[in-house]
Amino acid sequence: MQQGLIYILPIVVIVFFLVLYLVPMGLWIQALVSIGWGRMPILKLIIMRIRKIPPRQIVDGMINLHRAGLSTITSEDLETHFLAGGSLSRVINAMIAADKANIALSYATSTAIDLAGRDVQEAVQTSVYPKVIDCPKTDFIRAVAKDGIQLKVRARVTVRTNIEQLVGGATEETVIARVGEGMVSAIGSAESYKRVLENPDTISKAVLSRGLDAGTAFAILSIDIADVDVDKNVGADLQTEQAEADLKVARAKAETRRAMAVAAEQEFVAKVEEMRAKVVEAEAEVPKAISQAFREGHLGVMDYYRLENIQADTGMRESIAGPEKGEGGTSGKTPGPPEKE
Repeated sequence: MQQGLIYILPIVVIVFFLVLYLVPMGLWIQALVSIGWGRMPILKLIIMRIRKIPPRQIVDGMINLHRAGLSTITSEDLETHFLAGGSLSRVINAMIAADKANIALSYATSTAIDLAGRDVQEAVQTSVYPKVIDCPKTDFIRAVAKDGIQLKVRARVTVRTNIEQLVGGATEETVIARVGEGMVSAIGSAESYKRVLENPDTISKAVLSRGLDAGTAFAILSIDIADVDVDKNVGADLQTEQAEADLKVARAKAETRRAMAVAAEQEFVAKVEEMRAKVVEAEAEVPKAISQAFREGHLGVMDYYRLENIQADTGMRESIAGPEKGEGGTSGKTPGPPEKE
C-alpha cells in the first residue's frame, strides 16, 4: 500500500500543476469580476493555453475595452489579431483613444493598419495632436526667382493623420518632397525676390492651394515659412559664364580666320615663286632662240652686237637712275642672254 502511494503521489502532483497551468483560476476570477459572467468562460481560457495564446493579454484587453465602452469587440477578435502577428496593446490603446476623441475608427481598420506595419496608436495620437514636420529636415530649399536671385527657404508643415488613407497612403517623405517642389515653383513664379521677402505667406498660400496631401496618409493643416534668406545672384553668374563662353567662341573664330589668312598668304607666296620660276624658265629660252636665229640666218652678228649695246646702255642708265621695279616685280630690262656667274 505504501509503495503504491509512492508511485501515485508524483503523478498527482504533476496533474495538479498541469491543471493550474491550463486553468488560470486567477484570470478567470478577474474576468468574472470585471466584465461579467459569461463573457470569458474558463473553458475559453483553457483553449487559449492550448493554442499558445497568452490569456493575460486577452483578459487585460477585454477589461480595458469593456471599461471604455467598447464591448462589441470580442475575445475571438483579439485572438485572431494576435495569431495574425499583430500588437494587441497598440490596437486596444488606439481604439480607446479614438473613441474618446470622437474619431471614427473601426476595429477592422485599426487591425489592418497594425498588420500593415504602421503604428496605429501613433496615428490616432497624431490625429488628436497634429505634429510639425520640418521641410526640409536639414539644410534649406533653394529656388530662383525670375530676376535671377536665389533664395534659401525653410518651412514647417503641420499635418494630421488621415486614418482613411493610412493604409496604402504616401508617407512623410512624400509630403516633404511635394512641399519642397511647391515652394520651388512658387518662388520661381515670383517676379522679384523682394516680393517673396516682403510677403512670405504668398509661398504658403500657393503651396496649400495645390492640394499636396492628395493620396498621402496625412492632411496638411498649415505651411509656415520659418526662414527666408538671400543666397546668391544666379542670373549674374549665368550671364558671366555666358559672356566667357561667347568670348572663347569669338577667340576661336578669330584664330580660325587668322589661320585661313596665313594659309592664303602662303598660297600667294607659292604662286609668286611659281611665276618667277616660269619667268626664269622663259629667260633661259632666249639664248636658245638667238642661236636658232643665227643658224637659220635670221640674225646677223651686227644685229647681235647692237642688241648687246642696247642692253648695256639700258643697264648703265638703270644703275645711274636707281633700281625701279614694276608691279610684276621685274626691272623692265629687255631679256637677254643669261649672265655667267
